[in-house]
Amino acid sequence: MRVLIAASSKYGATREIAERIADTIAAEGLATSVIEPGPAPGIGAFDAAILGSAVYMGHWMKPMREFVERHAEALAQRPAWLFSSGPVGDPPKPAEEDVDVSDIEALVHPRGHRVFTGRLARKDMGFADRAIATALRAPDGDFRDWAAIEAWAREIAAALRRSS
Repeated sequence: MRVLIAASSKYGATREIAERIADTIAAEGLATSVIEPGPAPGIGAFDAAILGSAVYMGHWMKPMREFVERHAEALAQRPAWLFSSGPVGDPPKPAEEDVDVSDIEALVHPRGHRVFTGRLARKDMGFADRAIATALRAPDGDFRDWAAIEAWAREIAAALRRSS
């Protein structure tokens, strides 16, 4: 069984989540590949997909939304899961921000969607993103819960082994 993990990441934190998911699933005996969503990658060689994106203003990044639209038919025919990365802090900020993936769910029919806290490093950000983070009073730091991410990946691996 081959599992595709595709993720849109602006500053690398979501990509690192995708890589951890891939490593965890590979340790469970399944083949994994992590890709950036772009025009070229096809998904025909994969039996399942895990799709993720950093979240800005409540939505996934455009490259991942376009990837899903291009591959919607093939994705809907495979077991798929979604993950979002975005809020930071304890409690997470922005607290009121829901992630709207309803359009993606309508195309892919995923078996689940998880929202993971992310990482914020102002030193790596552009002016506009720094201004937004400051206005939201979002704290710098790495708030990713690696144990929760790995547990979710193991749940996916178990579900895939049961279905094969």
